[in-house]
Amino acid sequence: MKRENSPSGDSSESRTTASPAINDVQANWQRVVRRRSFLHGIGIAGAAVLPAGKLFAQEEGKSLSKSDAALLRFAAAIEFVEADLWQQYNELGGQVDHNDNPNPGNPAYIAALKNLDGDMPQYISDNTDDEISHRDFLNAYLKSKGAQPIDFKQFETLQPTKAAGALGNGRLTNLQKLTVDTSWYFRYRSTQNPDLGAKFPQLLNIVNQPAIPLNNNYAPATIQAIANIAAIHFAFIEQGGSSLYPVLALKATSLEVLRILISIGGVEIDHFSLWHDKMGNAVAQPVAPFSDPVTGLTFPDFNNPASQHNAMLSAADQKAGSQMFQTNLIQPEPCEFLSPNLPACSIIRPTLSPNGGPMATVQSFIADGLFANQNPQFLEQLMDLASEAEAARREGQDQ
Repeated sequence: MKRENSPSGDSSESRTTASPAINDVQANWQRVVRRRSFLHGIGIAGAAVLPAGKLFAQEEGKSLSKSDAALLRFAAAIEFVEADLWQQYNELGGQVDHNDNPNPGNPAYIAALKNLDGDMPQYISDNTDDEISHRDFLNAYLKSKGAQPIDFKQFETLQPTKAAGALGNGRLTNLQKLTVDTSWYFRYRSTQNPDLGAKFPQLLNIVNQPAIPLNNNYAPATIQAIANIAAIHFAFIEQGGSSLYPVLALKATSLEVLRILISIGGVEIDHFSLWHDKMGNAVAQPVAPFSDPVTGLTFPDFNNPASQHNAMLSAADQKAGSQMFQTNLIQPEPCEFLSPNLPACSIIRPTLSPNGGPMATVQSFIADGLFANQNPQFLEQLMDLASEAEAARREGQDQ
């Protein structure tokens, strides 16, 4: 497991990467509702309120176009993947288990996560619920429209960790040897935009490292390093969804499909904002700085001016100085948008397919190591779904 790791100048583009019904939905939804309390009846004084569903009533009973079905099938596939990985994180570090009972989890892992934020276990359980609800809703909606839902259960064959707290069932994703892209950290602090050609180096070089405990009785520094990797990985996963859903929405023909994609996509952005904040605590006092000899990882305090340098940053980003490293700078910095000739704008980025679309999303998961040791047939199915979503076009959209 040991690997020399330190703040790295490797870019995400050049770094070497790892190779390779409805009843159930209702039951899961009721479980989510029991855990969450929602505010109802929020309105604006003087505003006219349309009857519920009126705007989209004309779409009831209609079948999906081929393109819209491809978009939702791919979204469901990604949510299937995310639900699997979040369930693993929840087993070991969540507040409640899959039956909504208090979760014993892995005590050392939970303690290390709480060093980052005392509410980390609750946030993990909530995020897990959200991804399950996305997966189940999308599949139920597809079935209601006569389209084929997504089911990867046959590929849940990867062995779970042997650490205390993990269940014994097979897994779809592999969290035991990740190579985590951290270039997004600079991307959201930069005034430059990847959709206009900007490139960003890695904040940290996390290569072939576990994001969950593989066994028990780790030294304090090692379990903290693993928890830090997890927090950074949380943000990596959710920033991907933040970009993917706008890309899919731009291809939608049906207003109802557009509504689905922007509604779920907004939650992915919310997740990213949360984890962007929490992962910053992995590279700030009082947790950082520290090094772990077992993983070989070093976590600097990036609020210390002595650690605020990376020679691989562009000249413009180097000129920005501490802005590129400051850990509490979690709101997207205004950047170029559409054209360098327009004023900078605070946005989610990227929102074009080459960097944030279906194929880019799958490729990023493969590079992450999420599918290490997976059946090649699974990857073929996932790539086919991505290809179909890439080819989807809104009716009347120019090619």
